[in-house]
Amino acid sequence: SPAGMVLSVLVILLLSVLYEAVKMGKAVLLRRALLALPRSLSQEALTEPQQEESSPAQGRQFQLAQPLTDGISPLFPRWFWYHVGQTLFHVVQVVLGYMVMLAVMSYNAWIFLGAIVGSTLGYFM
Repeated sequence: SPAGMVLSVLVILLLSVLYEAVKMGKAVLLRRALLALPRSLSQEALTEPQQEESSPAQGRQFQLAQPLTDGISPLFPRWFWYHVGQTLFHVVQVVLGYMVMLAVMSYNAWIFLGAIVGSTLGYFM
């Protein structure tokens, strides 16, 4: 039916716009992750092992170079959480890309045009 076709084209158009938005979000997260990386190894969260009286069976003990700041655990630095966010954005981007690809592979010209227009609008925004 014509209404079903229009709805299908609009859904594909919105999926294409969302794909482009996710792609831009991933780029923003990458920039933030790069800014969150430590500038040198001297700024890492772990320092040299403590020279306390500990038995060799206990293994090496490390002390934290900096206390907790902003409620963020030193075991998972800020750049790690940006990387987790990038991974989630990547999964969403791949899923959306495959969905749009499968729709285009229906070989329907209107669906194809909806994907092209959606991608154009998404990039423009």
